[in-house]
Amino acid sequence: MRVYVPLTLPGLAEASKTGELGTGPLVAYGVTPALREWYLSDDIEELEYAALNRAALASLRLLAAEPGAVRRRVVVAVDVPDGAAVADPDRGLDPSALGEVRIAGGVALAKAAAVHVDSDDAETDIAAAAEALEAADGGDDDAQFVVDGAGDHELLWYATQEIPNLVGLGD
Repeated sequence: MRVYVPLTLPGLAEASKTGELGTGPLVAYGVTPALREWYLSDDIEELEYAALNRAALASLRLLAAEPGAVRRRVVVAVDVPDGAAVADPDRGLDPSALGEVRIAGGVALAKAAAVHVDSDDAETDIAAAAEALEAADGGDDDAQFVVDGAGDHELLWYATQEIPNLVGLGD
């Protein structure tokens, strides 16, 4: 199963040093039954793109909690064995948990298929979105508009061999 792990550039740098995306339990995003129901598509590529976008929003939340991090969302695409990523059935239709899965143990960075990162021209909008996140969560429509604007920036695709160059950005 392909899952998408939200990180920040400092988090990716740490994973690069340790060789692990975390020790577990690890929160990731994937094509869950609830995501399929919400997205109303049978196209696996569209569903995986939706899961990637859910992970990008989770990366934005990590950035909001890490003020010193470079304002670029980071998502690592990882292939894990079927059954390793489990969705919480009690939160399945909770809009904030769509596509969310948990992986009990750590995941080796060597299992990564690709890394998705914002371009440098997205930093201003991503910084504004991270700043507006709390107000958006509180129901502020203007703040939600700013947060939604982060989604206007497509994450760029990088091969795993490019991780050392990417983490140099996060120093």
